[in-house]
Amino acid sequence: MKSWKINTLFAVMAVVLASACTKRFDEINRNPFDFTEEELKADYRLMGEPLSQAQLNLLIYNDPPTAQLQQNLNADIFSGYMMAPTPFEGNINNTNYGLLYYWNNKPWQVTYSNVMKTCDFAQSKAKGHYADFYAWAQIIKVEAMHRISDIYGPVIYTKYGILNEEMGIDYDSQQEAYYAFFKDLDEAVDTLTGFINSGFPQRFAAFDLVYKGDYTQWVKFANTLRLRLAIRISGIDPKKAREEGEAALRHPIGLLTTPADNFAVNISPVTHPLNIMCYTWADLRMSAPMESILTGYKDPRLAHYFVPTDDGVNVYHGIRNGIKIAAKEEYSGFSQLVKFDNKILFMTAAEAWFLKAEAALYGWQGAGNASTNYTTGISTSFNQYSIANANAYMNNNVDKPHPYTDPQNGDNNVSEGDPHLSTITIKWEESAALQQKLERIITQKWIAMFPEGQEAWSEFRRTGYPKLFPVVINNSGGTISTEKFIRRLPMPQIELVTNPKAVARAVATLKGPDTGGTPLWWDLR
Repeated sequence: MKSWKINTLFAVMAVVLASACTKRFDEINRNPFDFTEEELKADYRLMGEPLSQAQLNLLIYNDPPTAQLQQNLNADIFSGYMMAPTPFEGNINNTNYGLLYYWNNKPWQVTYSNVMKTCDFAQSKAKGHYADFYAWAQIIKVEAMHRISDIYGPVIYTKYGILNEEMGIDYDSQQEAYYAFFKDLDEAVDTLTGFINSGFPQRFAAFDLVYKGDYTQWVKFANTLRLRLAIRISGIDPKKAREEGEAALRHPIGLLTTPADNFAVNISPVTHPLNIMCYTWADLRMSAPMESILTGYKDPRLAHYFVPTDDGVNVYHGIRNGIKIAAKEEYSGFSQLVKFDNKILFMTAAEAWFLKAEAALYGWQGAGNASTNYTTGISTSFNQYSIANANAYMNNNVDKPHPYTDPQNGDNNVSEGDPHLSTITIKWEESAALQQKLERIITQKWIAMFPEGQEAWSEFRRTGYPKLFPVVINNSGGTISTEKFIRRLPMPQIELVTNPKAVARAVATLKGPDTGGTPLWWDLR
């Protein structure tokens, strides 16, 4: 009897507990680090916070040593914007084409770990439910990944996160990647335009470190980015370039137009990493081409970019790339960069006008007039720095880039008549040949984009403008031509070790061996 009562009691308790557990199954089995749909709807953090981090790591904001390797000791130097007075690794380093694989891993590692991964996570949460966040992630992802493709060539993009039979991940060729970039931008613009037209509340203001959640501004940026990429492939793939460029030009919301539209990530209260490199470490100074071009043009932006030396109020000295440097002290007294605010600049409205100017040269519909776009680009850049009297500058048809003199070593000089010293003036000439018009456009765009070295390096490779000075010392062992300059970085060592077969197939899509001298798909020079 007693035994029967106990068994019955246990049976009843089991039923009750089972019922209770069934009712609370979702709660008990919930990941304590995840968010419920109700929480997600309340503040969107599960998607928004990863996308904040993605913006911050387009150039890693809080780790200057990594930022130095992510961009400064490659693109910022190769673009002709800056130069290091420091003889890193016994003066055999990227600045003189002695490429260091442990430096060249960084752009890849930072972008895939801190941008691609977070965008993919946000999109996995947003897909099917939060189309505005999904579209926002698409735009950020294209901005990050086109930069990586323009460094290496092939990238992991459309197959990201998909294991192949070898348990590796396959690459897109650069052409395939660019086509995917266009597709993603087109979809993102359509999505956000729909939200704008419907008057839908803007939902990612709390996480947007560029435009404070303004959908219209993100569409303008995406359109301009699409035009940038279209112009990039205009030599190798003119039909596709025109198709994509004209789609960006005819979109009713338009492009970036004024300095208020500039795409700059707010990293406050963290200081700009270039300030650390220049002032704390003394690893960064003005470049020789910057000195030549800005002083030659008497460009008023000079004082907004660089600091005069101790030799005089208006005396600026830049360092030539790829020279013999025995000790940092030799060149540390050359011009420093100005101290930047707490925003990292990735695209200016001035660039958009210069893109339109080039598109007009090719007759693309909606591009307008090349001359008007060119002068508007200059005036927009002047406005960015509150500089008056752009007209006098734009009408200057006399001044040219100055010859370069290295006060430390005459072997580094670039004299009058040197083929690497440009003779282009500023004033637009409608009767000039197409190449002269292009040189004017790209030279002024190069000035206006400072300090965004990645884009400046890409445009120099594509066009050959502005004219830069070749390295004096070439430590590439013959893999990079001194006269043709560095064209790319080799595939990252980490991928060669962990994903070798896919890398081998990716390298086969290049125009040559996996070296710094092999041009990218869009690079015809």
